[in-house]
Amino acid sequence: MLRDQTADKASESHGLSLSQNSNEFLTFRLGEEEYGIEILKVQEIRGYDSITQIANAPEFIKGVVNLRGIIVPIIDMRIKFRLSSADYDQFTVVIILNVADRVMGIVVDGVSDVISLETDQMRPTPEFGSVIDTEYIMGLGTVDERMLILVDIEKLMGSSDMGLIDQSIN
Repeated sequence: MLRDQTADKASESHGLSLSQNSNEFLTFRLGEEEYGIEILKVQEIRGYDSITQIANAPEFIKGVVNLRGIIVPIIDMRIKFRLSSADYDQFTVVIILNVADRVMGIVVDGVSDVISLETDQMRPTPEFGSVIDTEYIMGLGTVDERMLILVDIEKLMGSSDMGLIDQSIN
């Protein structure tokens, strides 16, 4: 029992703030890397379709779509993470998220699967100092030989450069 509490405190102090029941992640690809977001934030997965561009929007905001009467902003994660330019093909999908009662979509290269991670499969975010902003990375997950970058989608969408959700929620 004491060992479990110590492990929990160690995880919390290193930025792994996952509750016991939120260890399921939807995994997706951006280039060669695999990422994971909490499955509870995912509303649906759609094929990449036409998007209405908005003038003067930041480059990573592709535009908006009308999803059953709700106007949904669409963020291209490749552009947001400064990866190489995106090639939209039959595998490109939009993950519709419900984050802090706001519906938004993220464009990714493809969705892999839903995985459950045990506590011993999750590692804290490595320290990079001020060189790399890791505020929105929950940690790293390992499954067999795969390494997943676990993204805290609420922190990412509420970050000052995104501003898509109210920062007081974070």
